[in-house]
This record gives sequence, C-alpha cells and structure tokens, in this order.
Amino acid sequence: MSAEKLPRLVIEHVTPELDAGRHPVKRVLGDVIEVEADIYKDGHDAIAARIVYSGPGDEGWQSTPLEYQYPPDRWSGRFEVSRVGRWRYTVEAWPDRYGSWRSDLEKRVAAKQELGVELLEGAALLQKAAERLAGEAATTVHAAARSLANPQLPQSERLRVAFSEDLLPLIHGPLDAADVTRHDRVLEVVVDRRLAAFGAWYELFPRSQSTDPALHGTFRDVERRLPELAALGFDVIYLPPIHPIGVTHRKGRNNNVVAEVGDVGSPWAIGGREGGHTAIHPELGTLADFDHLVECAKKEKLEIALDYALQCSPDHPWVKEHPDWYFIRPDGSIRYAENPPKKYEDIYPLNFWCEDRKGLWNACLEIFLFWIRHGVTVFRVDNPHTKPLAFWEWVIGEVKRRHPETIFLSEAFTRPKRMKGLAKLGFTQSYTYFTWKNTREELTEYLTELSGLDGEGMPEYFRPNFFANTPDILHEYLQHGGRPAFRIRLLLAATLAPVYGIYSGYELCENVPVHAGSEEYIDSEKYQISVRDWAAPGNIKADIARLNRLRHENAALQKLANLKFFPSDEPNIIAYHKSAPGNDLLVIVNLNPYSTHETMVTVPLKDLRLGEDQPFEVEDLLTNERYVWRGRRNYVRLDPRDKVGHLLRVTPL
Repeated sequence: MSAEKLPRLVIEHVTPELDAGRHPVKRVLGDVIEVEADIYKDGHDAIAARIVYSGPGDEGWQSTPLEYQYPPDRWSGRFEVSRVGRWRYTVEAWPDRYGSWRSDLEKRVAAKQELGVELLEGAALLQKAAERLAGEAATTVHAAARSLANPQLPQSERLRVAFSEDLLPLIHGPLDAADVTRHDRVLEVVVDRRLAAFGAWYELFPRSQSTDPALHGTFRDVERRLPELAALGFDVIYLPPIHPIGVTHRKGRNNNVVAEVGDVGSPWAIGGREGGHTAIHPELGTLADFDHLVECAKKEKLEIALDYALQCSPDHPWVKEHPDWYFIRPDGSIRYAENPPKKYEDIYPLNFWCEDRKGLWNACLEIFLFWIRHGVTVFRVDNPHTKPLAFWEWVIGEVKRRHPETIFLSEAFTRPKRMKGLAKLGFTQSYTYFTWKNTREELTEYLTELSGLDGEGMPEYFRPNFFANTPDILHEYLQHGGRPAFRIRLLLAATLAPVYGIYSGYELCENVPVHAGSEEYIDSEKYQISVRDWAAPGNIKADIARLNRLRHENAALQKLANLKFFPSDEPNIIAYHKSAPGNDLLVIVNLNPYSTHETMVTVPLKDLRLGEDQPFEVEDLLTNERYVWRGRRNYVRLDPRDKVGHLLRVTPL
C-alpha cells in the first residue's frame, strides 16, 4: 500500500457485527441500531467520527455522528431503520482539525497567551468547512470565519464565535477527503416487519376442520374457525402442506406402511396427478377458495403461513418431467427417503447438486413466488437442515430481494451449529429445543444462551419460536403431567419468548402417545382426519386468550434479550424478570405439574429501581389479585391444580 493510502487512524471492534460482516444482523421495523466502535490515533489530536448508512433502494449514504465515551474509550451512535429490507452501515473517522484547534485555543486562553495567529488559523479552518456546505449553513459558517479573521472585532466576540456550540453540527465532517478512514467492512442489517419478532402461531390441518369425521375438511371449514382463533389472540395460522397427496406407497393410519381404502395419506407426500407444489389438494377446494381464505384471514388480522417442504411423492409431476432432479440408484430406480431402519417409500428426496441444479433451484424459487402472488408471505420450512446451506442462502436472498416482508420459519431440529448457521444464512425464525427443556436448570441454561445473557450475541441473528408441541413432538412431560403440564408449558412459552406456537389439540390437552416411550401421537393427524370438540371440558382456551392479550398489552413480553433470572429457594420454581420502559414483570412458575411448592424468591430490587425497604405492589395479571411486597425476600406458593404460576406487574408505592 502506498503511503498516500495508509489510514490516518484505527477503527476496530465495530458492533453490531456478525462473523466479521459475513452475515447480517437482524432487526425489526422502527428499531434503533446502536453502533459502537473503538477509534484511536497517534498524538493528541481530537478525533471525529460518524456512522454512514444506506437503506434499501437508496442510491447514496446518510450519516449521523458518533460520540466519544471516555470511560470505556469507545464511540457510539445510532440510526433508525424505517423500511423493511436490507440496510448497510459502516463507520468513518478523521482527525478533527477544528476540534483540536478549539481545544488548543482553550488552553492558550487559560494561559493568557497572544491569540492573533491562532484566530486566523481557526478562520481558515471554518472557511474550508464552508466550501463544502450550501445554503444557510454555508452562510453561517462563512460569517463565523470572517468574524474570527476580523481584528477590528473585540477579542471577546471573536472567542464567543470560536467556542460557539451552534457551529459544531454545521461543520461536523472531514475538512479534507484524504483525512477520512473508513472501517474495512460495510456491514448489513436485515430489517423485518414486527411479526418476525413477535407473534403467536397456531397450527391446524385443514382436512380436520369439518364437524363430521366422515367428511374431508375444506378451506371453507377453516374460514369458520378464524373468528375463534382471532379471539384467542393468535397472529399466524400455519397450514401443513395443502397440495395433492400421492397414492403410490401412501401411508395408512398411525404411519402404517399399507394404506386402507379411504386413508388420506401424509400431506408431506407431495404431488399427484392434479399437480405438485403449486397445486391444491382437490378435497380442500380450489385455488380461488384458498385466495378467499387468505382474504378472510386478513379481515381477522390473521396471516396464513404455508408449509414449504421440498420433497415429492412418486406421483409428483417432476418425477416424469425431471427424473434427473432425484437420486438415481444403480438399477435406474429413484431412491426414496429413509433414515435406516426407517423407510419413507412415499417420498422422494431431491438432489440439489444434480447436473441441472440451476433448473431445480429456480423451480424451488418459483414455488415461493407463486404463493406470494396468492397473498402468503409467511412460510414454515420443513427440515431445511437436510438441504444445502448454499441453496437456502440463495433462495431466501432472492425472495427477500423481491419481497422483503417475507418470513421464513426453520423447522430444523438438528445440531446447534447447523441451527445457528441456518439463521445466519437468512431464516427469520427457528424452532428450538424448548420442548425438551423442562427443569429449572435446563431452562435457565438454554434461555441464557438464546437471550444473549451469556454475551455471545445469539439474539443478533437467531429468533426462537417456542412451539410447545408439534404433530411430531408430544413430550413425555405433557404425556404424564396432565392439564397442569399444558398450562405450565403454555405460560413458559408465552412469557419466555416473544414468538411461540401451539399445534391443534394442545388447547384440549391431548396427551396420548402411540406407545410408551414415543413422542408420536396415537391416531396421528399426519395420517388421518381428526375432528375435535373445541369446547370439550378441561380445555385451556381461557389461559391462551388471556396470555395472548397480556402479551400485546405488555411491551416487556415482546422482547427476547430483556430476560433476567432471579433466585428461588425451591428448585421446582423458576423466576425471571422481563422489562421494558414503564413495564416490569416478574414471572414465577411451578415446573412440577404434580404437587404444590412454596418458596422464598429474591426479588431483583436494583433492576426494578426499588429501595431496600421500599414497599411495592405486584398485580398478578393472570388472576387480577394484588399483593404488597417489601424488600428482597418474598413468599410464593403455587398449586398446579389452581395456579401454575404468577405473572406479576410491579408498581412502586
């Protein structure tokens, strides 16, 4: 590098920055991006710095100053993201010639030195600054330069101009372009709409929404349920695959490898003579019926999410049109999916690295674009960890370039690094290990990581979606814990994470596995129609409705990284604090669904801005009961047959 191009100062440790800028961080519309950096140089000259940033579609850059924080020797600033899409930002810094001059001038004034030449130097600096300005700003700075250079003015007046704080915003910026050092990376932030970071999901099978077990449900049946689901406070209605289901090697009830007459098969065996991933299963209705469902959902302030499963039944049109898109065995047959010893003969996996991968990848992209044209901008992606990471980075990037409002939920129950990697590559949200975290130690350890309490910055890119159950996962905690277990896990999911979900039947506390030791449901809805009585005794719909309402009313429940745990003497009781400006909540939950537990909790008075002996009121938002507490140590008793937990709003007295 030539001497002329060497940097004038050092910029390092810029935040937020993910993997040295390889991946963008994530935010939502209206967020303020807090940018910090270490900036320093040789000598005693003052430094000035700024954030430069650009929003989606912008041709140029905007800037906002960085301010110096002395104790941590750090610079900080902020800018607001006002549009959905991909933003860019970086940091620039330069020797602050006018700031250095002012600092020296102060010292000379204090020492009562002659100031004539120094004032002329200041005038020259202001004159140079004015040359890059226009309009009223240029006029003001030119006038200030003339005042500093005018020996006819009293020195006190010239000093008043020199130390004017009003001048500083006008002349903030480098006096010479060669002075500027820019951080060696332009960083990115993906800005999503609010639903990406806060919302409640409900999963249902459309074919099970009729009131007669002998009748296949339709989109019209789903429409009839929308008002109830909206009243329960859900934001997203997620539908498993709605496409034609293959008949070749169709699965029977309870995953039987042989289907009986009338068996409806697995919706994930996608494709038949009626079409593939852009077709509708005929018994659900028509494409026009689906469009009508999407519009009805919007009227209820609900969004329809579709399953995006890149696999095909042997009857999928692609099998005949593009057999080279699959894995061909030595005997010329197409390899079906298997996880030995399990066999899935009703499904063919796609070969994403086939010779015609460009054609295959573009066809997969078109599936997204097709459903977006029909009003769907939320997708739950099936098993993304079994497809190439490079494919996901490409296809999500292509979709979001055209439709930045699109949300992608990753159903990747896989090893941690792959889950995190998928989030970094573009997935908006992810399923998690929450279902398997049931003790205080497990929950505390896992949430410490997810919420960023460990300092590793996971919330910068990973948004957990705490589904309490799925068609594939009925945890033994729910199998054996009965109704209290369902209420406990609901309270945890809805208050620990800003995004959570349940699968149909959770509200009815369905908990019977296909056999002991299995997490599969008996008579699984994946292979048959399941008609339910949604008003059955013992349902927990009132809990769901109240919690979803409270989530919307309390900003503290709408964030992830605002979580802090506080001590409870009883290991079966977990306690945590969620906070937002003007909204402090203490959540205390009995994790044991079988027995009552009582304990003393140690309230985090400092975090609540309360004095050591100051009384304060806690209102249980789940029951409307109020208590007056004082000091750190306070008593709690929780009977899972009645109160599985407290959701306490704190008010100082």
